[in-house]
Amino acid sequence: MNIHEYQAKELLQKFNVATTRGRVVSTFDEAEHIARELGDVDIVVKAQIHSGGRGKGAFKNGFKGGVHVRKTPEEVRQVAAKMLGQILVTHQTGPAGRVVNKVLIAESAEIEREIYFAILLDRATAAPLIVASTEGGVEIETVAAKSPEKIIREAIDPLAGLQPFQTRKLAKQLGFESSQLKSASKLFEGLYRTFVVFDCAIVEVNPLVVTTKGDVLALDAKFNFDDNALYRHPEIVALRDVAEEDPREVEASKHGLNYIGLDGNIACLVNGAGLAMATMDIIKFYGGEPANFLDVGGGATEEQVTEAFKILIADKKVKAILVNIFGGIMKCDIIAQGIINAAKTVKLSVPLVVRLEGTNVERGKQLLKESGLALIAADDLADAAQKAVAAVNPKPK
Repeated sequence: MNIHEYQAKELLQKFNVATTRGRVVSTFDEAEHIARELGDVDIVVKAQIHSGGRGKGAFKNGFKGGVHVRKTPEEVRQVAAKMLGQILVTHQTGPAGRVVNKVLIAESAEIEREIYFAILLDRATAAPLIVASTEGGVEIETVAAKSPEKIIREAIDPLAGLQPFQTRKLAKQLGFESSQLKSASKLFEGLYRTFVVFDCAIVEVNPLVVTTKGDVLALDAKFNFDDNALYRHPEIVALRDVAEEDPREVEASKHGLNYIGLDGNIACLVNGAGLAMATMDIIKFYGGEPANFLDVGGGATEEQVTEAFKILIADKKVKAILVNIFGGIMKCDIIAQGIINAAKTVKLSVPLVVRLEGTNVERGKQLLKESGLALIAADDLADAAQKAVAAVNPKPK
């Protein structure tokens, strides 16, 4: 789950992480009003969508950039008018872009230098890891590719937590002056507390800035939370903005399904994340394009399978569906009954390729055979992928 920048700043402020003053608005009048409240300072207007690269993006109405600095409330209003309700396209949104429903109106910082700072979960060690760089304000991937020596890594003992000597060490490595070490260390500690308390997968500040006055501020923040821990944080769940998400993914989440929409035309329904990835890979191997990642899980119910099928069939780009089930906890006859129920509920207008193996496989195959559904049976995964690709791209007679 992701949240907006303004929401991230509100969370950081709970742990005394220094940020700039400002508020989020959804109308032109509010934008002008907040700009007047902030006083005689330069004002930054920032589009609020779930995407990086907003400053370099462009609106479909021709307006360039999702981040602008203005000097007067009237100018702030004019910029907000060009952003609100418009579609912003960045390198992360793809050509479709995202509608800007809110903008952040905040005091602009006079930046002396920018720093990249993030805390993430290192999957290799199953522990938090700080990744930082003096090259802030740009994508960390670019720094890693061009100047890997400028990336600093600091492992954190999950039992001991972030220690004071580590915050001082990081501050010195990142070039903070002696007078700034205390405020930088305090900010690092606040970021780590935020990361732990809210069960984050990543807390990224880019840029973390030093102002011309010597202040250390988190100017922009990006959060990602561990979905498996959200039951502990109803206050975080309340921050979810479904308007920023793929409607198919929103619908799937209501039924406990792991779904990610893609741009291909062969839909996949698989049990198990690893098997789902392998299914997508083999579709690509045989020249096809997967339309989604869909893991119904090891213990999915018949109702979940039915709902999964509805989501797949609702995608207008889908030209074929590949069901690949290896039954362990998930029994093949339950999958088969789910397919039958879905076909009865939603008109099945595309070829259906089914590969079943594992628990109750013979019973599952028998149910499908007796259902009267027009489906294509496959013996193994390679056979299923080839038949799905062939169904989408039939050879001319």
